[in-house]
Amino acid sequence: MLTFLIIGGIGLVLLLVALPLGDVLDFGDGALSGTSLGAGAVVFGAIGAIVTANGLPTVWAYVGAALFAVLTVLVVQRLVARLRATEDGQPRSLTGVTGVVTATITPSGSGEVSLDDARELERRLAWADVAIEPGTRVVVVEQSGSRVKVEPVGAAERRAS
Repeated sequence: MLTFLIIGGIGLVLLLVALPLGDVLDFGDGALSGTSLGAGAVVFGAIGAIVTANGLPTVWAYVGAALFAVLTVLVVQRLVARLRATEDGQPRSLTGVTGVVTATITPSGSGEVSLDDARELERRLAWADVAIEPGTRVVVVEQSGSRVKVEPVGAAERRAS
């Protein structure tokens, strides 16, 4: 049983190190993550200790623990790969996206907009050169981090005329 506890403990340490450090502990150019190996070792230790504690033959403890550990590594690796695929690369530009004011925007920088983009799930803080009341349709003319500078739709055309 000591073998299972040691392997499970090593897996827990690997898991606790791999989660915050991410890609640092990946092996084979991302083919195997430290997170999945840590989870597999924890499962190996836990299953082996449970089987041994219940008095079953040691050979079954190793076989069962190894099978569940491999299954865990495969499942966790697949989840890690999916999460990596959804990571944001470069921030995308919102310039030109339209929306509606949800809280009064003032020149001092306070206000809020809801943008009409399928990838925009939340409201954004907004600022403008003029005060804009809630319900007004706006267009994004500038972006600074997660905040956007807006102006009423059609204001650019009126200025050009």
